[in-house]
Amino acid sequence: MVAYYNEYSKVYVSVDCIVFGFEEGHLRILIGKRKMDPGRGEWSLYGGFVGNNESLNDAANRVLYDLTGMEGIYMKQAGAYGEVNRDPGDRVISVAYWALINVKDYDEHLREQYGLEWVNIDELPQLYSDHNRMVEKALRMMRKRISTEPISFNLLPELFTLTQLQNVYEAVCHEEVDKRNFRKRIKDMDFIEKTEKIDKKSSKRGAALYRFNEKSFSEDPNFKL
Repeated sequence: MVAYYNEYSKVYVSVDCIVFGFEEGHLRILIGKRKMDPGRGEWSLYGGFVGNNESLNDAANRVLYDLTGMEGIYMKQAGAYGEVNRDPGDRVISVAYWALINVKDYDEHLREQYGLEWVNIDELPQLYSDHNRMVEKALRMMRKRISTEPISFNLLPELFTLTQLQNVYEAVCHEEVDKRNFRKRIKDMDFIEKTEKIDKKSSKRGAALYRFNEKSFSEDPNFKL
């Protein structure tokens, strides 16, 4: 292979993954302590360097699969971070991705293997380098999308109650919504289907369980939560 650009300096390119989950009424994020220098022992997002034969998306999907063991995860790019001194180890440009998963689908053995913790977003500690900025950007993007895209369902089990759905919306947007109006809007959406199953864990009377119908959603261009 002919070598080009030899007169230019080389930089490293990495991906950092912001994994959000929802549990017990809280929006949570998956973080861990760095096991390498620089920054050993500091709280950090999980990431990795982009391989020579990988696209950015391929690298992010690889990192997410290594981290969660899950494929087909909802994932969006949150932007590139390239301040000259952002990484004291070397010149590193990082592209951040945010992903949404259902905490119950995540293999606890993998979490323990990588030494990771689910932390409430309101209790997020100081992270390595500019990782807090990445999280803030991802949160803004998620809050903007949640009312116009059905991303909430990525944080929920296949069957969910309306209370769970409302709790997700409130946790992401960090604001309370009127229960009556919220449920009225939900019941007008054909792609949120009521099933015959009942969740008896949340109350003595039990609550109806619903599911998201992706096919019906694709036929509804006017979604707005």
